[in-house]
Formats: sequence, C-alpha cells, structure tokens
Amino acid sequence: MKLKEIAHSRTGDKGNISVISVIAYDEKDYEYIKENVTSTKLKEYFKDIVHGTITRYEIDSIAALNFVMEDALGGESQDLLLLICMEKL
Repeated sequence: MKLKEIAHSRTGDKGNISVISVIAYDEKDYEYIKENVTSTKLKEYFKDIVHGTITRYEIDSIAALNFVMEDALGGESQDLLLLICMEKL
C-alpha cells in the first residue's frame, strides 16, 4: 500500500526549513500512519536532500502528522519532497 492511497499531503517552506503534513483520508488509517511514517524513516528517505533534523508533530484532532525538516533542499522546490514522500512510503 502506498501512502498516497490513505493520505494526502501539504508542503511548505520558510528559508531552509521545509514542512510536510500528512493527513489521513480516513481516521481509521491514522494509527497505521503514525506507526509507519516516522522521523527516522523520513530522514533515511531524504538523506540526500535533508541535512538537518526532522521533527514530527502529531495532530490527533485532525488525524495528521506534521514534519519540520531543517537544512532541507538548500531552498529548492518543496514539490520534490512531496512527490518523493508520497511515492516511496
């Protein structure tokens, strides 16, 4: 199962900090997402483009995870992060 089948995502950036939000389509899938989409896994997936820390915030009230990635992409397009995240996970 691909992440894009059970969640959608939003991205953003400020300077050299990138943010990816992963929002479950259905609340029943949120626990699975929380267990499988971790900061450690994202750090491994993005190791070539995210050189700083990745901090995960859980927003249970809307079944979402928010990842703040420091020193990411050297300021390049956030669309690349979204594409990689949704295709690989």
